[in-house]
Amino acid sequence: MRILIAEDDITSRVLLKHMLAEWGYEVVVTKDGCEAWEALQAEDAPRLAILDWMMPGLDGVEVCRKVRQLDVSNPTYIIFLTSRSSKKDIVAGLEAGADDYIGKPYETDELRVRVKVGERITALQSALAEQVHSLRKALAHVKTLQGILPICMHCHKIRNDQQSWERLEKYIAKHSDAEFSHGLCPECLEKHYPDFNE
Repeated sequence: MRILIAEDDITSRVLLKHMLAEWGYEVVVTKDGCEAWEALQAEDAPRLAILDWMMPGLDGVEVCRKVRQLDVSNPTYIIFLTSRSSKKDIVAGLEAGADDYIGKPYETDELRVRVKVGERITALQSALAEQVHSLRKALAHVKTLQGILPICMHCHKIRNDQQSWERLEKYIAKHSDAEFSHGLCPECLEKHYPDFNE
């Protein structure tokens, strides 16, 4: 899994990159909010981002808000990792769209398990987005018959949307995936072919 980190402090950035790589993640490193925003708009953007709050260019809250405005079916999981850890700051970060919030200094084990939670959630989101895509694709191929169908009580032709009458099987074939084969029911066999069973 690819994880983006946005951290302007070089020591924190190198340490974080080293830890994540040691835990088996591919790390995309950005040094400020502008770089992070650019990377998170890419088609192959990392699915999880760890953002510092105070950065040059765009701060973490601005980046988070911009990411949440993107029209994507599979949103980025965002963790704030910042020294701003008052209750007010936590509320502001989560209201901006962050999924998690960790104050500095942080415990390494806590960061690792919170990243694991983010990884699980992004996997679930990906699976859900794939199912939604499959359902939409399937629905695009399904034709349905709905509502009241005006049908002639004698010849059983159906009045279509253009107000003309057409054979029942032709109408159903146009509005569904049904295919027809012809046969004879016992009543019609006896009525139209009385000599057939003799």
